[in-house]
Amino acid sequence: MTPDLIAFFVLALIAIAAALGMLLSRNAVYSALFLVLNFGTVAVFYILLDAPFIALTQVSVYAGAIMVLFLFVIMLLGTETLPASKALPWQRPLAFILALILAGEAGYLLFFRNVTSGTIPQPVQTFGGPQALGQALFNQYLLPFEITSVLLLVAMVGAVVLTIKKKGEQ
Repeated sequence: MTPDLIAFFVLALIAIAAALGMLLSRNAVYSALFLVLNFGTVAVFYILLDAPFIALTQVSVYAGAIMVLFLFVIMLLGTETLPASKALPWQRPLAFILALILAGEAGYLLFFRNVTSGTIPQPVQTFGGPQALGQALFNQYLLPFEITSVLLLVAMVGAVVLTIKKKGEQ
């Protein structure tokens, strides 16, 4: 086993554990912190793929800005602890059956399926670099980029409008 493969499996276990911790935590702040850990492991995956710029943006945008925003919303609303939910009687057995099916598929694909494929092509040298990313973003994906920026601007203005208190309100 190569060191990259060992690092991948260790990070995969950490990412899965962090995702499960995020989903199963009753405290919203702990869930957000587990999500930060998951974002960090994804950034290390990008480093293993020789894409340092994407790893840096993963950490700065997701683990930094978006998680700070999530924590501000959690603290502002005061919903640190989630209320106990009422589960329908059929939800748990269905979830258990679907989990068993998923585990069976994963086991089949990992152990019994004999796939003989060619070699994995190596990514080009400019993969994940800032120049290649900028060229793709502003040439091929200019319209989705602009639509996303307008949607984020509208969401920000909407959030400000919803939180403005009128005169005389407490």
